[in-house]
Amino acid sequence: MVPPQPTSGGLRRRSTEEGRAAKNANKELVILTGISGAGKASALKTFEDLGYQAVDNLPLELMPEFAGLVEKSKDIERAAIVVDIREGQAFDRLPEIIKQVKLVLPTRVVFLDAQDSILVRRYSETRRPHPLKRSETVSRSIVEERQMLDSIRNVADTLIDTSRFNVHELRAEIQKRFGHEDQSKNLLVSCLSFGFKNGVPLDADLVFDVRFLPNPHFVPEFHDKTGLDPKVADYVRGFPQTEEFLAKVTDLMLYLMPHYVKEGKSYLTVAFGCTGGQHRSVMMAEEMARRLSKADYQVKPVHRDMPR
Repeated sequence: MVPPQPTSGGLRRRSTEEGRAAKNANKELVILTGISGAGKASALKTFEDLGYQAVDNLPLELMPEFAGLVEKSKDIERAAIVVDIREGQAFDRLPEIIKQVKLVLPTRVVFLDAQDSILVRRYSETRRPHPLKRSETVSRSIVEERQMLDSIRNVADTLIDTSRFNVHELRAEIQKRFGHEDQSKNLLVSCLSFGFKNGVPLDADLVFDVRFLPNPHFVPEFHDKTGLDPKVADYVRGFPQTEEFLAKVTDLMLYLMPHYVKEGKSYLTVAFGCTGGQHRSVMMAEEMARRLSKADYQVKPVHRDMPR
């Protein structure tokens, strides 16, 4: 018996679906939902730091259109959307809309939950009202919300119980599950030079004073140059204490930075200060940026007070 052959229309549909699947192989949409107080806002910030296009409380009727925009976009590969009971009556349609969206993009539904006692404590600590605001107590509102969320919880791809997590631990859990690359690449490091005479940078996380080095300002041929000049850099680098200092600071930074990454830090500013911010600090910031870049961190040198 000869098996039935697919029709030309069936072949076209299958070809279209296969082409779309291949095109969207690197695309991803995360729908973040769950019980109020479980940490959706903190989780969304983590997704944003991981490179996702993050949208909070997108109206449900716009979700298929948003998925289509992500599919067509050359700039957006991954997106995360928070949807919860703030949608009101429309929230009941979420399972149906998820089915539509999954036809457009690879989609994962992440449901955040926590024990009732933990949720009550969190509301007590933040003194914020429950979104339902219909019941006399937070406990009763949580019960009502669970009933509303039951259908979506059952279709979730990933369930995360945040009862035992603080903000930093939740961030680490999201990074572990959804990080697509070495998280060190998400730490942006600025090696900043400055002059103490103009004040210490307010945004500096670490400050190193390099005024212990001889000052090129008093060498006539270097007076009007900066630490970017190779001769000035060689002059500063020529002192034995310079290399010893750089070696020690490099070791310190390479020790600290993985711990900063683990704690969820996204930006780090390492400042080097000399008197005017023109010679020694500039050379140090450039050299440290080079060394940290060699260790595969995203680094940029910034010179606040260097003459333009």
